[in-house]
Amino acid sequence: MNHNLLQTVLGGELGDKERFEANKLAKRLRRNVGQAIADFNMIEEGDKVMVCLSGGKDSHALLDILLQMREIAPVRFDIVAVNLDQKQPAFPAEVLPDYLARLGVPFRIEEQDTYSIVKRVIPEGKTTCSLCSRLRRGVLYRVAGELKATKIALGHHRDDILETLFLNMFFGGKLKAMPPKLVSDDGRHVVIRPLAYCRERDLEAWAGLRRFPIVPCGLCGSQEHLKRKEVKAMLREWDKRFPGRVEKIFASLGNVASSHLADPCLYDFRNLKATGRPDPEGDRAFDPEEFADPAAIPLRGEGGV
Repeated sequence: MNHNLLQTVLGGELGDKERFEANKLAKRLRRNVGQAIADFNMIEEGDKVMVCLSGGKDSHALLDILLQMREIAPVRFDIVAVNLDQKQPAFPAEVLPDYLARLGVPFRIEEQDTYSIVKRVIPEGKTTCSLCSRLRRGVLYRVAGELKATKIALGHHRDDILETLFLNMFFGGKLKAMPPKLVSDDGRHVVIRPLAYCRERDLEAWAGLRRFPIVPCGLCGSQEHLKRKEVKAMLREWDKRFPGRVEKIFASLGNVASSHLADPCLYDFRNLKATGRPDPEGDRAFDPEEFADPAAIPLRGEGGV
C-alpha cells in the first residue's frame, strides 16, 4: 500500500503506536482479501462488481477494501454499491446515500418492503433470517441483472463461514459451510465473498478506525438467542482457550478427503475394491493418529498457501 493511500485509509488523528498497529491491520486485511481473490479467481479483467452494502461493519469494510485494492490491482474492474432499503421502521434512509455520494462511488438504493412480509409471515420470537435472506437474495439478483454486474460481492467473513459449518452440523445434519465463490441458485450470477479469510475481530477494529456509518438491522439484530450467536460464542471461547483451534478448523475446509467421510454421493464406496496396488493416500487403518502442532499448519491469508 503506497504512502498516500495509507494516509487516506488511516487518517491523520493517530499517534505513532496506533498508526503502526493500524498499518499492520490495513496490510493484513488487504493481504487476506487479495489472497482470497487470487485463490478463487473472484475478480477478473473488466468485471463489474456489485457490492451488497447492508450498512453493517462487514459490508462497509468490504466496499472500503475493494476500493483500495482497485487502485493497485493488476486487473481493471468497476464497483457499484447496492443497498436494499427494506423499509424497516426508523431506518435512517439518508445515511448510506450521503456516505456513498461523499465517496464518489456509483450506487443504487433499491426500495422493497420486505420487512412487512417477514413480520407478517414469521411469528414473533421466531428466527426471521431464512425468509429475510431469501427475499433479499431475489431482489439483489434482479438488480445485478439490471446493472449488468458480472460479480455479486457479499460481506461474509471467516467467522461467518465457520459458524455456518457448525450450524449445519449441529442443527441440519450436513457438512456444509459458505463457499468463497458460487453460482447463484438461478444459475445466472457469480457470487463472491472476498472477506473469506478475514477475521471478524479485524473487521471490527477496521470499522472503528474508519468510523463507518453503521446502520443496524431491526430484524436479525433484535433476536438475541439465535443459534448463530450460540455457535459464535462457542468459537470465541475455543479461540480464547485453545489458540490455533479455530484456524485449524478453517484450514480443514480447504483440505477435504472425501474418501474419509461417509457420503456415497461424494465418493464411490459401493464400487470400491482392493486393487493390489499401493495407494499413498490410502487409509492406514491400524496406525496411530498423527496430528500436527496448530502453529505448524499454514493458514490461508496469513502468510500460508
